[in-house]
Amino acid sequence: MIGDIQTEEQLRAYLGEPSQLVQNKVIDHIDEHCRAFISRSPFLTISTADEAGFCDASPRGDAPGFVVVEDDQHLLIPERPGNKRADSLSNLLKNSRIGLLFMVPGLGETLRINGQAVLVTDQTVLEQMSVNGKPPLLAIRVRADECFIHCAKAFIRSGLWKPETWLEKDQLPKPAKIIQAHAKLPDLTEKGVEEKLKNSYEHKLY
Repeated sequence: MIGDIQTEEQLRAYLGEPSQLVQNKVIDHIDEHCRAFISRSPFLTISTADEAGFCDASPRGDAPGFVVVEDDQHLLIPERPGNKRADSLSNLLKNSRIGLLFMVPGLGETLRINGQAVLVTDQTVLEQMSVNGKPPLLAIRVRADECFIHCAKAFIRSGLWKPETWLEKDQLPKPAKIIQAHAKLPDLTEKGVEEKLKNSYEHKLY
């Protein structure tokens, strides 16, 4: 697949250059402002890619402050029980580069952190992220190379934090119906998927 823009020069001819402010806002460590943002964030997305460049974006969420800042260069993301696909974790074993996007409900600006990551199983490290007496299965330790605030335009355009823009419940996509249609397993019904999801959400969060 070949696009209309194929070089950096062509791209800049269309978009122009970033301002001095945009260039200067990027720092190479987790300062007190980044720490405060992370401590208030209950949700982030993780972006990874394998050695061939196949990409994945995956959500992580918990109570605000669930991501632990170890020092000015490192943070820890707990890995709770999931569906065991482990796409992000598998990618990191092949390509340590990682991109994080932290969100705070009601705030349009987001915090982006790019860096490198390793997987940690040290129980002493994991215990500090326990919930209900249960430590995470493992943790992703990220070394921050770039930290910066991303502007709020996407949230303003989408109205994401405005309840008046949200769909009514009966208009929402039906995840169980989608999973049942995609999986095509014999004897798997939409109702059966709903029950599996309900059980997982109620009993297997930690």
